[in-house]
Amino acid sequence: MKKNYILLIGIFILIPFLSMGRIETTELFGKDVSIEKKEKKKKEKDPDGVRTGWTFGILPSVAFDADLGFQYGVLSNVYYFGDGSSYPDYMHSLYFEAAYTTKRYGLFRFSYDSKYLIPKHRFSFDATFIPDVMSDFLGYNGYQSVYNHEWQKFVNDKKLKEQTNPDYKSRAFYKYRRDLMRISADIQGPIRGNFKWAAGLGILGYYTGSVNIDRLNKGKKKEEYKKLPTDMEGLYEKYVKWNIIKPEETGSGIHPYLRGGFVYDSRNKQANASTGMYADAFFTYTAGFGKSQSFNNLRFNTVFQHYVPVYKDIVTFAYRAGVQLLVAGKSPFYLDNYLNMLYYQRVLYEAVGGANSVRGLIRNRITAEGFGYATAEFRFKVVKFAIGKEKFYIGFNPFCDMGIVLQPKKLNEQEVLANIASNDKYFDISELDKYIDFSKKKLYLPHFGVGVGVKIAMNENFILSVDWAKAINQQDDPRWSNIYIKMGYLF
Repeated sequence: MKKNYILLIGIFILIPFLSMGRIETTELFGKDVSIEKKEKKKKEKDPDGVRTGWTFGILPSVAFDADLGFQYGVLSNVYYFGDGSSYPDYMHSLYFEAAYTTKRYGLFRFSYDSKYLIPKHRFSFDATFIPDVMSDFLGYNGYQSVYNHEWQKFVNDKKLKEQTNPDYKSRAFYKYRRDLMRISADIQGPIRGNFKWAAGLGILGYYTGSVNIDRLNKGKKKEEYKKLPTDMEGLYEKYVKWNIIKPEETGSGIHPYLRGGFVYDSRNKQANASTGMYADAFFTYTAGFGKSQSFNNLRFNTVFQHYVPVYKDIVTFAYRAGVQLLVAGKSPFYLDNYLNMLYYQRVLYEAVGGANSVRGLIRNRITAEGFGYATAEFRFKVVKFAIGKEKFYIGFNPFCDMGIVLQPKKLNEQEVLANIASNDKYFDISELDKYIDFSKKKLYLPHFGVGVGVKIAMNENFILSVDWAKAINQQDDPRWSNIYIKMGYLF
């Protein structure tokens, strides 16, 4: 679905750059304060290269989407550095984001993170609500689900006032409704040296269903050909009719969870480390209530991240590799894209595919019970400068991302054929291979995306990220226009 971004009206609006410390004056009781005293006072408050006290940045969130409408919103990150002894790491971080569109797509988030609220422990809290009327759904197991980009490619002929792509079905063909509510709290405590224990609890509330076509068509009465077809079943509806998606996986799902594990962290700083390693390994037990009560499961996650200094802190080579595996129980399809994390730097980690896992791939390209992912990138800091008391740098990072199916979801050809015969009698069975490739010859092939990003950072932590990426395989996304505007580095 093509997006026309009006985003970045003033690419990095960080006004006001407020420091809530003591006020410096140049005059005291009618007498000028000497330059020497003023500089000494400033150095005491903000030593060279160190940020103290409070600071925050504000960034607008503005975009336009033909189906979702005009997006408007704002995000802000508030940091407290105290006396500067922890810099570039903050003592407390509060993150706020609110964005909405004229057709009810939204993002509402508050998060808090601190290593000082509880002495010697890291505590983080997150409360998020994401109503998504056009979430991506491409089927199960990556390449085992055939992606037909032309089916959702709307070609607008303004002269003829009609859609001219003969293969077009609907821009919503690979979409479904998915609303997500999340509340989580996590804590990490010391063991010895760089080793820590980690524990957390939370609740995930989902609502899944068909796209509300009538709402998306609202306001398009004057140009009927631009409307989404109301009689076209999307892939989600096909999977429900064919009983690949079970009845208990539709509608509401409430899933509380508990997790516990271990962390190793020797990074020199958190937001953009230039040396050190990070690794974690943990289990997450997720329960289900109501119609989702059969979906109790245990998952295992582990990731390894390494930051190799190439030239001081100017050039860094960073790479990571991770897996998520279903150890026991059953999982609904919408949780198979949810990547468990011990700390949410970004609003939502979906895997595999999209801005927060494998860039260049269409979002949720892989839906599987278990998967792996990896990234390798060079990080360059090109320009460093200061505006007032705020420290900035501009950088760029060429990267390569990869994802792979490790535990596929079950797709039984005979069962699917029987369900089609019973529930979808008008479907041409000879067309099934355009939806599902039941062979396993491509099942475990990796999915690759390559690209480059630009970063603009304030005080090492408030980082605007603009990434462009392209999928290597056309089946993962043939478009060249995959641009992601997010906060922070991917890892």
